[in-house]
Amino acid sequence: MTKQNPSSKVTIVEVARRGGVSLGTVSRVINNDVHVAPETRERVSKVMQEMGYVANRQARSLRGSKTNVIGVLVPDLGTGYIGEIMHGIDTELGVAQFDLMLFTTHRTAIKEANYVANMVRGMVDGLLLVLPRNPADYTGTLTHRKFPFVLIDHQGNSDPCPAVGATNWQGAYNATDYLIKLGHTRIGFITGSMDLGAATDRLDGYKAALRVNHISEDPRLVCEGTFFQPEGYSGACALLDIDAPPTAIFASNDAMAMGAMDAVRARGLRIPEDISILGFDDVPQAALVRPALTTVRQPLEQMGRVATQMLLDLLHDPSKHLDRIELPTELIVRGSTSSPKDKAG
Repeated sequence: MTKQNPSSKVTIVEVARRGGVSLGTVSRVINNDVHVAPETRERVSKVMQEMGYVANRQARSLRGSKTNVIGVLVPDLGTGYIGEIMHGIDTELGVAQFDLMLFTTHRTAIKEANYVANMVRGMVDGLLLVLPRNPADYTGTLTHRKFPFVLIDHQGNSDPCPAVGATNWQGAYNATDYLIKLGHTRIGFITGSMDLGAATDRLDGYKAALRVNHISEDPRLVCEGTFFQPEGYSGACALLDIDAPPTAIFASNDAMAMGAMDAVRARGLRIPEDISILGFDDVPQAALVRPALTTVRQPLEQMGRVATQMLLDLLHDPSKHLDRIELPTELIVRGSTSSPKDKAG
């Protein structure tokens, strides 16, 4: 196989596609992670050598110039949410002819901080941090060192810094108000990880819609989750077990909403005839499940694109002042919601 022209700036996505592996596997090979099967490491390393990926990056670094590599930190690689954001990031980096170095933090704050500390030592030119756990630990240092970075989908109380997010509070408010207008007054809510701003904003939006519509809050209707599908299942089971169970369940993301759908079916109940289910994110799978999931669309790919464009602007002009940008959410009505049985026309 012939090597690609070094000027073509081979990307990690192209390596993954050629090697028939995930982005995470390529990243682990690049970073000498021990959790890679020897045969997979050998295959990926061969593909990188054939495509000129490693040679290009090392040559740029040895010249003492910019690496033309952007570091990306993500909490995991197992969701459509991350995949959509990564698609936007990779598209923009490809246009700008930058490479991508991917790290997974597994939602561990200390690992996140360590990765950041390592990457700013000449490994990358800038950082994109997706759903960071505790950026207050290092954003001050990055700002002081004038190291370019952008946060993606973080609603924190730290000092103002470059960030891209979505209107989580408004999206949750609109979704809850929609369920109320369908006739639901007993609406269960499954939160995300409550140490993340997106989760608290969505819970606050849900509560605000109840107040505006003069519906009393019932603490039993709120179950804490972690944004993972199993918590959607267990949360829905807990909600269905209370006296006067909800006629609708609003989960803080689509993964948990799909877990809730499984729990409802396991009880022999029908969606939406017996209970409505609503999610948040609008990952690609949301339109494919049956019934298709009503959800709040976050412009995930656009968030990745905009954040990358902001970072590239900072690389071009480090003195440029950039604040937080919030992109609008949109309620997407599909087949998983309807009026409750006693009010169905």
